Amino acid sequence: MNRIIIDTDAGVDDAHSILLAFGHKKTKIEAFTTVSGNVHVDKTTANVLKILDVVGQDVPVFKGCSAPLVKPPKYASFVHGEDGLGDCGIPASQRTIEDQHAVHAIINMADAHPGEFSIVAIGPLTNIAVATMLDPSLPSKIKELTIMGGAVTGKGNDNVTAEFNIAFDPEAARIVFDKWPMVRVVDWEITVANGLGKEEIAQMHAIQSPRAEFYRNISAKTIKVIKEYFHMDMIFTADGLAMAAALEPSVIKSKEIKHLTVELRGESTRGMTVVDWVGMGGQKPNAEIITAFDKPRYMEMIKEGLN
Repeated sequence: MNRIIIDTDAGVDDAHSILLAFGHKKTKIEAFTTVSGNVHVDKTTANVLKILDVVGQDVPVFKGCSAPLVKPPKYASFVHGEDGLGDCGIPASQRTIEDQHAVHAIINMADAHPGEFSIVAIGPLTNIAVATMLDPSLPSKIKELTIMGGAVTGKGNDNVTAEFNIAFDPEAARIVFDKWPMVRVVDWEITVANGLGKEEIAQMHAIQSPRAEFYRNISAKTIKVIKEYFHMDMIFTADGLAMAAALEPSVIKSKEIKHLTVELRGESTRGMTVVDWVGMGGQKPNAEIITAFDKPRYMEMIKEGLN
């Protein structure tokens, strides 16, 4: 049984990945920790509660960091809507969150159950970095850390070279890659390579269930933005791919184990994930970079989550 903590900036693709996780029979979601990213943490926290309403499940939710470590936030409401869930009128939840801060919740859960929980981080890495600085032994007490983040060959979606989650808080990402011995990485480029086209979107939209209806509603704005500004009839499910890789590693068809760091200073490269592809730096590999997916199985996992 996978026992996971989902660290999320709950936007549209986060919601998609969370539905996928709830549909996976061999997974138990132990907690949600929220962070600013797609929208402010107050909204991402509210969005997790709305998702729990849709699936009818009770899972502890801990609100986390409200801003990046150094620079002011740059949100992605352009894609996800001002509310983070496509501005489609999803009603507020009556559920409540836990009193404890997400960072302390992560540390305390790891202390109570060392080696039992994996973290799937599908937003900026602020919570994970702060938890790691407060408890440097945290990586040894977490079974696996999987992240959605980076653009390993420099083809970003936030600026020329950087992916949004990393670029939102590069200092946090740098801390995580410096301090964790191994991080599973699902980056933006593998996301684009596994984008879902018109036929696959139609298959998802054909499912008749409350979860599928919820996803149809929240994803409409994102699909429209991609079509209008990128001239593609597609949707990119970055966080879903990261979740699939964490829950069912057999969906990974190829990977590279390399050293990865995060650029903090470059005028055009701040937030870039820099990979030492040939070992020139002589540093120990710290990243499992996913380079190919079993897409048919991934589509099955999506449908299981929407049904």
